[in-house]
Amino acid sequence: MAESVPQSTALTDAERRDRLRLIRSENVGPVTFHRLLRQYGTAAAALEAVPELARRGGRKKTLRVCSRAAADRELAALKRAGVQVIAHGEAGYPRALAPLEDSPPFLFTRGHASLLARRAIAIVGARNASLNGRKMAHRLAQDLARADLLVVSGLARGIDTAAHEGALEHGTVAVLAGGVDVIYPPENAGLYDAMVAQGVVLSEMPLGETPQGRHFPRRNRIISGLAVGVVVVEGATRSGSLITARLAGDQGREVFAVPGSPLDSRAAGPNRLLREGAVLVETADDVLRVLDDLLRAPLAEPETGPFRAEPAIPPSDSELVQARALVIQALGPSPVTVDEIIRGCQLSVTVVATVLLELDLAGRLERLSGGRVALLAES
Repeated sequence: MAESVPQSTALTDAERRDRLRLIRSENVGPVTFHRLLRQYGTAAAALEAVPELARRGGRKKTLRVCSRAAADRELAALKRAGVQVIAHGEAGYPRALAPLEDSPPFLFTRGHASLLARRAIAIVGARNASLNGRKMAHRLAQDLARADLLVVSGLARGIDTAAHEGALEHGTVAVLAGGVDVIYPPENAGLYDAMVAQGVVLSEMPLGETPQGRHFPRRNRIISGLAVGVVVVEGATRSGSLITARLAGDQGREVFAVPGSPLDSRAAGPNRLLREGAVLVETADDVLRVLDDLLRAPLAEPETGPFRAEPAIPPSDSELVQARALVIQALGPSPVTVDEIIRGCQLSVTVVATVLLELDLAGRLERLSGGRVALLAES
């Protein structure tokens, strides 16, 4: 799980800058970011620790740590661009997203960020969608938005565009794979402007970042993480829509699918999901009936009074020397779950997490969905 912090935590300017420095430092992803904060208590302490942790993990080159000046420049650019910055744990950070172990340390938003407090449903599907698929996505989004659900999608061509257009009047959020100021695809510039005026556009990426292939799976885990469920309208079996559905399942979300003709390759993804147990959807009522119980109970724990966890006590050097050899031996190029490593090595959760943290910072660990990890070549 991610760092246990209250939704009302107010960060100082210094802590906000240091957290931005931490996530912008080399080899620090969201999972590692949250682990470092749990272990060291503050971003400043974590920043001091990361070069040595990387060295212990086998890093030969000096780890690049984001400078204060670079973080200050980024924060100043965000302010000039009129972008709202929401840090994990602050008021306004989406309650459904916050508990996930890979929740974004920062969200950068344009538009009406207050919409993120609402319950959300994601609608995703093929970029080369059929006319009927687009009509279905538009109708579902419109009806679900009228039922007071915030419709989440990725501003892509096809199904995403239809879903945003259907929900725009009542509330919708676009999650971008690039910077929040980068409109992709370019032909959706008009929809982007409408979203800023009536909805909300968000990203975890730096300003000006052009979307690349590796960014889309990261974007997709935010789409599913924001929502109580994901509806797949059309998509091939190896499409990004199916990745989003898999991520939703890993995150404990409901998965819905609109059936289609076996003769249409765009229906292969939803039809496969249905065979695997997804909920069949023909109208918005099919979604609302399933979500009825979920919508009565909160996804995250209720807010409490001010709280800050004490930094975890790190394992001793002697423990880690023995543990590193065992964990590295257990790892390989084929992914395994962290739980499997803990059981197989008969080590404590804290010891295994620390060794994995060192390997991650050294650039020797790949983290995958479902709590899986794999060993990479030394860098």
